[in-house]
Amino acid sequence: MGFYQSRSDTSLFIYRTKGSVIFLLVYVDDVIITGNKYQLTEQLIETLDIQFALKDLGQLRYFLGIQVHYLDSGLLINQSKYVDDLLHELHLTDVKPMLSPTVQGRKLSKTDGQPLFEPYIYRSTIDALQYLTHTRPDITYVVNQLSQFLQTPTDVHWQAAKRVLRYISSTKHYGLYFQPSLNLNVFAYSDANWASNLDDRKSVAAYCTFVGNNIVSWSSIKQAVVA
Repeated sequence: MGFYQSRSDTSLFIYRTKGSVIFLLVYVDDVIITGNKYQLTEQLIETLDIQFALKDLGQLRYFLGIQVHYLDSGLLINQSKYVDDLLHELHLTDVKPMLSPTVQGRKLSKTDGQPLFEPYIYRSTIDALQYLTHTRPDITYVVNQLSQFLQTPTDVHWQAAKRVLRYISSTKHYGLYFQPSLNLNVFAYSDANWASNLDDRKSVAAYCTFVGNNIVSWSSIKQAVVA
């Protein structure tokens, strides 16, 4: 039995039988297949190969800008090459590194600074940083904050965005670390920055969820109503 969930151009298929499960992630002509039973997974690959002539590239190393590193103690997923490509595109490969993505306690407003002459650069940069949050929970809050100014970005907002770029330039090898564990307890943490938006006084809420010691989901988003 199987079902799938689709988001944008990516579809996730899940096949379940008694005591086994297989996950199949499809993006255009790129496919990831994994499961808890090796023999069943190989059978699925052989079946698909008959229909679509697959090329088996072995262990997953790189997929949609996300790199996978196999360690003795676990698995590290990051986007260091993606960061390098982004900085190169923006001509910021030699920027001075920063120890944090933002100034602690700093709040930005729509009225800060002067409008940018080429706002599309800001918009495309924030869009790229949003994709980076797939493996970097540490920049989720500030990227969400900077996303509030996509309509009319200013030079102040762009300077704040460049600070994030300077931070990731020195931490590009950061990512998500997953390690085997018998602990399957679920832990969730949440917080809110009350009335932190200077323009509409809305709060920013955030949460992260762990299964054992491994983080599995996180978010930072401005609330829809004023608290």
